[in-house]
Amino acid sequence: MRDFVDGTAFNYEQGQRSRKLFAAVVLAALDDAIADDKKYGNGPEQIARWARSRDGREVLSCAGIDPNERVVTGLMEFVSKGVRTSVALSREESERRHAAAAEEAEAA
Repeated sequence: MRDFVDGTAFNYEQGQRSRKLFAAVVLAALDDAIADDKKYGNGPEQIARWARSRDGREVLSCAGIDPNERVVTGLMEFVSKGVRTSVALSREESERRHAAAAEEAEAA
C-alpha cells in the first residue's frame, strides 16, 4: 500500500512539473508575440495564429489551459497591452495595479 501512495505522489509531482514547463512555453510565446508587436506591429495576430494552431492548442492543454476562443482573445489582449510577462507577474506591477484600481474606486 505504501508503494502505491508513493507512486501516486510521484506521478502527481511529475505532472505538476510538466504543467509548469508547458506554462513556461506559453509565457515565452507571449513574450515573443510582444516583441513581434513592438517590432512589426503584428503581435496579437501572431499569438492568435499560434494559439489556434495544433501545436499551440496542444501546449495550452498541457499547461492546463483550455484552448478555446475566449483564451485566444485574452492572449491577444495581453499582447496588445505590451507588458512583458516577467513584469506583469512581478509583485511591484501587481501592487501598482491594485493602487490604480483603488484610486479609481475613490474617484468614482
